[in-house]
Amino acid sequence: MDIIEGKNPVIEALKAGRPISKILLDNSLRVHGAADQIIRLAKIKGVEIEYLNKQAMDRQSATGSYQGVMALAAAKKYIGLSDLPAISEAKKEPALYLVLDGIEDPHNLGAILRTADAAGVHAVVIRERRAVGITPAVTKASAGAVEYVPVAMVSNIAQSIETFKKNGVWTVGIDMEGETNYGSVDFTLPTAIVIGGEGKGLSELVRKRCDFIASIPMKGQISSLNASVAAAVVMYEALRQRTPQR
Repeated sequence: MDIIEGKNPVIEALKAGRPISKILLDNSLRVHGAADQIIRLAKIKGVEIEYLNKQAMDRQSATGSYQGVMALAAAKKYIGLSDLPAISEAKKEPALYLVLDGIEDPHNLGAILRTADAAGVHAVVIRERRAVGITPAVTKASAGAVEYVPVAMVSNIAQSIETFKKNGVWTVGIDMEGETNYGSVDFTLPTAIVIGGEGKGLSELVRKRCDFIASIPMKGQISSLNASVAAAVVMYEALRQRTPQR
């Protein structure tokens, strides 16, 4: 079971049809706005609602930031790398994936998933070891986007890049040492954007496997961007290139 915490994540889980066994509500919560919407959606979906005092809610919470609302839900299912081509085919678009080489901060992963949903990324690939998975904190930080962005968990990012190449998908690593400006990359082609971990960047083997290494130009005194910000910049460039100009 997963514990989904926060108003927006619970609303999106209900809307997306994630199996939910019970909604937990703080009995002191004012029932209006998002809380009222949760109650109405739960009734429509036939989901039980249980009212608890704050102390009982605190004991259930993994994040301590649940906004008076939690849901006990079926665990988020990861997809396999082999499932990705069908997702892109269903969208009738050239593949667009985001590959994360060791993101460890749940707030970064949550923010990345939220932006990936907004930018139309088909799937996100994460590493199994020495990286964060889909935790309650990630779900909360994603504001419910975790319900809509397919996530594949793999044991080896470098091998996954080789699989992308065999399937005709170009891999673009983002690194401050890259000689190519990210804006000059053709993201209208089937593409996997590869982002390194916080403070470490791309691992050497992953860097060698990428077709291109591109950088984001910077004028300030700080030498690098937060991983979620760098991912957002590149994802939105891909969206810009793929959006017909009016």
